[in-house]
Amino acid sequence: MTSDNNRTEELRKIKEEVLNLKKSPLYKERVKNKVFPVIGEGDHYAKIMFIGEAPGKNEAMTGRPFCGASGKVLDKLLASIKLDRKDVYITNIVKDRPPNNRDPLPEEIEFYAPFLDRQISIIKPEVIATLGRFSMQYIMERLGLADKLKSISQLHGQSFEADTDYGKVQIVPLYHPATALYGQDISVLKKDFKILKKVIA
Repeated sequence: MTSDNNRTEELRKIKEEVLNLKKSPLYKERVKNKVFPVIGEGDHYAKIMFIGEAPGKNEAMTGRPFCGASGKVLDKLLASIKLDRKDVYITNIVKDRPPNNRDPLPEEIEFYAPFLDRQISIIKPEVIATLGRFSMQYIMERLGLADKLKSISQLHGQSFEADTDYGKVQIVPLYHPATALYGQDISVLKKDFKILKKVIA
């Protein structure tokens, strides 16, 4: 458990560790492409934490999560429920970009997941919104909801209660914002976002 007055320091430690993560299966890619890991950003006291799967090209170039085209979609979705990006916390399971934006491999998720677990324990969100199937699967399995797992097309926009080391949390699986760039109707995503508004009301 982390006391409230040292959240920033604890998150800074995670950043330093990831920056020096030479054992990472993706570290060579980072060095070769002269890019950055993406740790996370936002309010360290956020009620809602958004968790994607891995950084894309724009994210790796800047070190910021969701700063490309899918980030613009995420900003629109946040605005649709009158939430500002600075009031939430946004991160990914995998902190370095997989080559050619491929899906993260199981061993990559396993390697980076302990950093995410620590981020959750430090920030203590009331709601964890998973963006895409990889973060949905990891979080639901990690927090004892494996028996509720189905495809994201069946679970998106629902809310599940889980226990953490700091108390209860609501898990809300959501489609990844990038799906709106590849044909998914953004109105579906906006409807799902309304559940976030309800669970923190």
